[in-house]
Order: sequence, then C-alpha cells, then structure tokens
Amino acid sequence: MAPTEILKKEHDAIQVMLNILEKVCDKLEMREKVNAEHLEQILEFFKVFADKCHHGKEEDLLFPAMEEAGIPKEEGPIGVMLMEHSEGRNCIKGMVEAVAEYKQNGKSVASKFIQNARTYVELLTQHIDKENNVLFEMADAHLSANKQEELLQEFERFERDKIGVGIHEELHEILNDLKRVYL
Repeated sequence: MAPTEILKKEHDAIQVMLNILEKVCDKLEMREKVNAEHLEQILEFFKVFADKCHHGKEEDLLFPAMEEAGIPKEEGPIGVMLMEHSEGRNCIKGMVEAVAEYKQNGKSVASKFIQNARTYVELLTQHIDKENNVLFEMADAHLSANKQEELLQEFERFERDKIGVGIHEELHEILNDLKRVYL
C-alpha cells in the first residue's frame, strides 16, 4: 500500500465526520438541542485525527519528501495545502471558542459555531479533493518505491510516537458512535 493510500483512507474518515458536522449544523440552525459532549468529540476528532495525525504526516513526512523529489513548496501545491491547513485550524479554534462560551455561560453561540463549521466543511471538502486528485498523484509519480516504503514506516512511527498507541482506534470508535446518532 502506498503512503498516499493511507492518507486517502484517512480522508474518508474525515469526510464522514464532516458529514456529521453538517448534520449538527442543520440541527443547530433549526434550534434543536445538540449534546455539548458530541460537539467536543467532533472537535477532538478534528484536532487529533485530522490535524495532529493526518496533517502531521503530511507536513512532517510527505511534503518534505515531495520537496526533496523536486516539487516546489513555495508558490506550488504544497504551499497551498499548508495554507489551507492553517485556515482549517482557525475554523477549529472558532468552534472550540463557541463551545467553551456555551458551556461557561449557557448562552447560545450557535451562529459562531455554525459559521466556523460550515467554512471548515467547505474548506476541507475542497482540500481533500485537491489532495486526492492532484497532490497525491504527484507524490505517487515522483516518489521512488524505496521512499514510499520508508514513508510507510515513518507513518507508523509517527502514529505511535506522536499520537499514541490506540488513539487512532479510539477516534474511529467516536466516529462510528456519532455516525449512528447523526447519519
């Protein structure tokens, strides 16, 4: 399996959580109550699985390997992906702040949450499409079989050392639980 295939499978899980987030926004817009713990679980998934784990593998391992293979970072596709990762982090920050305000004083900050969530869904949906259909194709074409095998080993080490043993599975359990509730 190529490193990009692992990242595409992670994209599939992220897309499911984006669909859940959209359903949550629909409920909030209809002034339905949404469990605050579910909001925290969704945000935890995005912070740990999507950003720390998935984007971490890209930023720390795949993108540098692509640069070494001659794909430019600045004013190239890698630079665009990095900028979008940053934009996504800002959306997550806005959602986290909205949930914290809600928990602290009980007043509805649904509009702040929804605005950041809808922006995040749109951003990541387009981002995933670009990575799957452009960037990963470039990686597959430019990275040698040896480099790809090295990346696979580095991905495993990254998950174990930076994310922690069993965390990936725990986050998938959260994803499956929320899927049963919202999808």
